Amino acid sequence: MNFKVIINQPISNKEVPELREFIGWDRRDHDYPILFERCNFWAGVRNESHKLIAFGYVCGMGLEHGYMEDIIVHPKYQGQGLGKKLVRELLGESERLGLEIVSVTHGENKTDFYNKCGFTPSAGSVWRRT
Repeated sequence: MNFKVIINQPISNKEVPELREFIGWDRRDHDYPILFERCNFWAGVRNESHKLIAFGYVCGMGLEHGYMEDIIVHPKYQGQGLGKKLVRELLGESERLGLEIVSVTHGENKTDFYNKCGFTPSAGSVWRRT
């Protein structure tokens, strides 16, 4: 399937918590809509039934540095390159907005994934400079 990553697409307050729950994370219902009000931008991917299947966002002051967080892909759609596509779109939007450094904190089991997305490991975090 050829899914499209859309920056700042409309997402209801319950969709991201449901997606978080699908991958075994806490729902954090109280974070929404506050997250959409405070982050720089977000991206989402919907399936053919218009259900949210992937999500991620970049937050920060909107100056030189941004922080990528909550890269989530529904388990049914994992392993198909959708996560990489999502991260690359977020990095592209970061570059377009002038964020020269984007950092992400992740579990050890995700190091290869972020390396393949263009991040470079550094002491204390993983970062990518555009």
